[in-house]
Amino acid sequence: MLITPSILEKVGNTPLVSIEMSEFENINLFTKIEAYNPTGSVKDRAASYILRKLLDSGEINQETTIIESTSGNFGVALSAYCKYYGLPFIAVVDPYITNINEMLIRANGAKLVKVQNPDSRGGYLLTRVQKVKELKQEIANSYWVNQYENPLNARAYYQSLGKELCFQIEEIDYIFLGVSSGGTITGVSQKIKENFPNAQVIAVDVEGSVIFGSESRKRFIPGIGSSMRPKILKNAPIDDFVIVDEVSTVNACYELLEKHNFFVGGSSGSVYAAVKRYFADRKLSQPVNVVTIFADRGERYFTTIYNKEWLDNIFKIRKGFPVSV
Repeated sequence: MLITPSILEKVGNTPLVSIEMSEFENINLFTKIEAYNPTGSVKDRAASYILRKLLDSGEINQETTIIESTSGNFGVALSAYCKYYGLPFIAVVDPYITNINEMLIRANGAKLVKVQNPDSRGGYLLTRVQKVKELKQEIANSYWVNQYENPLNARAYYQSLGKELCFQIEEIDYIFLGVSSGGTITGVSQKIKENFPNAQVIAVDVEGSVIFGSESRKRFIPGIGSSMRPKILKNAPIDDFVIVDEVSTVNACYELLEKHNFFVGGSSGSVYAAVKRYFADRKLSQPVNVVTIFADRGERYFTTIYNKEWLDNIFKIRKGFPVSV
């Protein structure tokens, strides 16, 4: 009998599932369900890969304090794998972190440092990054993961998620990938382009994010978008992008749950909405294979996207949520 020593060793090889889109007869839609990773998100791939590579190379040791700015899933993943490898971890978070993510990070023995002052763009990312830099200076033996620039972040997805997709699908015509810190789309798109040079890589962003030059404004749904353009994206072969509003994101999450039985997070809703928007006015003369990534679980958003009170509060700020809770 083959027994795995820890659930944290079971990263990757997540299911690839087809989704029927009756309104688009020439689209074969496939999605990787990343909720099947050990801590429930695609971020397990990067957390496990980066820490293992750093330990094997000797760049960090058991006394090294790992530091990272995080809005949720990467913090959960890093806290689990730091605990697994016996590494101290400091997660720099902000007031938008959900209770469940904060609980999970603390349960893994990590220390949380929560910034309170918004940055110049109304969010907290730039403030979090500044706090990480301060901690890096204060703690002698420390390592900043820096998912926004670290090439190991992209390499993790190139070697795992990208490679899996190339094995699982005979031909990829389009791949839609949400953008936040940039590691996933950079690594996956590089691998896809190597195997399917004609594949179109479509980045998905949300209104209020500055990644593709839009004006910065307050965003309510974490896990997608950013108040800065991650430097790691300079190595991402992106062909086009779609900007999705948060109303469409929420409605797409509910459609996926009610019609297709997918209980997913906000970035997944954004990606699904982007596919529908992108092909709404495009005529397809022959069937195409379209690939998406559903990055995490809906449970992480139970107090936000799937919470009537939260939606009612947002409704007062941005009208147009025709969803039923």
